[in-house]
Amino acid sequence: MNAEKKIDKKYVETPLMKQYYSIKAVHPDAILLFRVGDFYETFGEDAIKASGILGITLTRRANGSATYVELAGFPYHAIDTYLPKLVRAGERVAICEQLEDPKLVKGLVKRGVIELVTPGIVLGDNILANKENNFIASVYFGRQTTGVAFLDISTGEFYVAEGADSYVDKLISNLQPKEVVYQRGYEDRFSGSFGSKLYTYRLDEWVFSEDVNREKLCKQFGTKSLKGFGVDHFTSGISAAGAILYYLEFTEHRETGHIASIARIDQDDYVWVDKFTIRNLELFSSNGAREKCSFADVIDRTLTPMGGRLLKRWIAMPIKDPAKINERLDVVERLIKDADLADVIREQVSLVGDLERIAGRIAAQRVTPRELVQLKNSLGAIETLKAALESTDDDRLHALAEQIDPLAEVRERIAREIYPDPQNNQIQKGGVIADGVDPELDDLRRIALHGKDYLARIQQRESEATGIPSLKISYNNVFGYYIEVRNAHKDKVPETWIRKQTLANAERYITQELKELESTILGAKDRIVSLEYEIFTQLRARVSEQSQRVQKTAQAIACLDVLCSFASTAVHNHYCRPEVDLSDEIRITQGRHPVVEQMLKNALFVPNDTLLGSEDCRTAIITGPNMAGKSTYMRQVALITLMAQIGSFVPARSARIGIVDRIFTRIGASDDLAGGQSTFMVEMTEVSEILHQATPRSLLILDEIGRGTSTFDGMSIARAVLEFCADPKKLGAKTLFATHYHAVSYTHLTLPT
Repeated sequence: MNAEKKIDKKYVETPLMKQYYSIKAVHPDAILLFRVGDFYETFGEDAIKASGILGITLTRRANGSATYVELAGFPYHAIDTYLPKLVRAGERVAICEQLEDPKLVKGLVKRGVIELVTPGIVLGDNILANKENNFIASVYFGRQTTGVAFLDISTGEFYVAEGADSYVDKLISNLQPKEVVYQRGYEDRFSGSFGSKLYTYRLDEWVFSEDVNREKLCKQFGTKSLKGFGVDHFTSGISAAGAILYYLEFTEHRETGHIASIARIDQDDYVWVDKFTIRNLELFSSNGAREKCSFADVIDRTLTPMGGRLLKRWIAMPIKDPAKINERLDVVERLIKDADLADVIREQVSLVGDLERIAGRIAAQRVTPRELVQLKNSLGAIETLKAALESTDDDRLHALAEQIDPLAEVRERIAREIYPDPQNNQIQKGGVIADGVDPELDDLRRIALHGKDYLARIQQRESEATGIPSLKISYNNVFGYYIEVRNAHKDKVPETWIRKQTLANAERYITQELKELESTILGAKDRIVSLEYEIFTQLRARVSEQSQRVQKTAQAIACLDVLCSFASTAVHNHYCRPEVDLSDEIRITQGRHPVVEQMLKNALFVPNDTLLGSEDCRTAIITGPNMAGKSTYMRQVALITLMAQIGSFVPARSARIGIVDRIFTRIGASDDLAGGQSTFMVEMTEVSEILHQATPRSLLILDEIGRGTSTFDGMSIARAVLEFCADPKKLGAKTLFATHYHAVSYTHLTLPT
């Protein structure tokens, strides 16, 4: 999905259109929202495209000597409604604002792009999904390895890795970036390695210079080298990561103080879960018509957006270290046994807002007053939560408590300077800063608040002095405050009053006293807004200095939220604690499919046992009629194994899971007509990838291999694949193999000894 287009300038432009086209030329591939007065306008092809996506009226306007130019627009205050629709449609959107006050400028107002919003670079909560990361990825095809980096600008999470194209493809499938940037000129290799369904943008080769990007990263993190992050040797990864920072500058996102570190993704630390396994196990979305019935939906009982995002990363990237896994299981078990503690933790966690994204919006200078109040309230709940964890005798919970920082000084300052419930969520409108923060602000508020009282006293005084009972003081935008006198009493008007307007039944006057009071009242309102903005800006800057502390606390809260979710799911769904070790055995007693058993609700789910990995049982051949449950059984083994390695209890009476390094699945029939591949070709390609990438410690789920061709050829392929998987001298991986070929299932496999 590349949108790099050229502008077709076929009109003789007016001055406004000349300005439009000069700005459009810088961002030819984006829809340009061009601010004109109180509207955002789009022109030409942008207008045609925007009207179709947004459902707004497409019109025409005169354009110099040209007959017309297409036009579509919407009010500036409706941008929060329309911008998300454009971005979700896969469009890049350049927001062009008026950089000068039209009232103070003669002629054309200066305009410029203040932000380029793309599917991968989004900060607005109205576009972002609460429980999903919004990663932008950068891929660099190096001489020896391919580097990849992932950044979520809304949270500041930054990851880097490098390896073969197949490994990068796996990471892209796991983290599901909304946009990928890569080198211009590598289009064929990119589509060949990663497919054509990603939203991409190409950058020039020089953007990926390692030396320049190494320096750029050090400057971003405030360090002299990258050794402290463990990524100093990632030459291709550094090229990719630095290119993302360049892309942020290119899209006018320069306030990036919350991006303060980078973490590496080590291939040896995580289980290999490729895109086929993600799809076949329905980890994040269902392949059927039902919504909210994926694996993630079933086990997700997180209470915060941060926890929801972390859970998805844990599912996509299970770990292989039994010690870390058992640390998670220990906490889950403690929360199950101590229900009162779990209730206290969940109650406080539920009060915590999205600290990661609030920190990101503070750094980007886009935080709203109510978000700061939410941060204050969250920090109050965090203090109670930290105390609850410290009151236990559990070292694991104490370790989590140490990572939680209540930021008392930040909470106290916000509480002192911002109203608990601000009148407005936009600081430009005032009504945000609390009383007692600034003496001048308090004085101005008294003037503005009591201005009507002053006017009422003047009206009563002048009415009594002149003997005009119907005299009244009003205001309009033309000449401010005025005194209105009906014609029947105009002979009583003092000579010192200045007549400003004659109406059919009355006349309007002003006085020197009214003009002075008007200046004081109106000046007070403007000064109030200005002072509030200054105080809010100072507060935002002080809080921004603590963004790393906020992010560290957010990570700890997210982890605790996920572990509480595991405990709650285990209690409600009757899961057991798995025994996770370095053995090469998978032993499951009365295992159940975590999703299917929930979908069946009151229907009976028949549990099944599994034994894989022992010397005489590394491969299990499964046969039976259609709809007998072969695929469900095999998927449940893979899901139980994955659940154990993310630190969750599992749906079984008991389970012993020897660590697996990779989970591969080949289930179902599909073709790729656009790519010119038949069902059989797709099947053989996937099987080939599995057999080349699997190791003896892998878990293979193979369903009806060879069914896409003739019976004889299919049976031969199935037997050959089965023998290769079962033979310890060739692969010897733990394999569940379903087939309808009875000749395969009934034939004794003769393997070399």
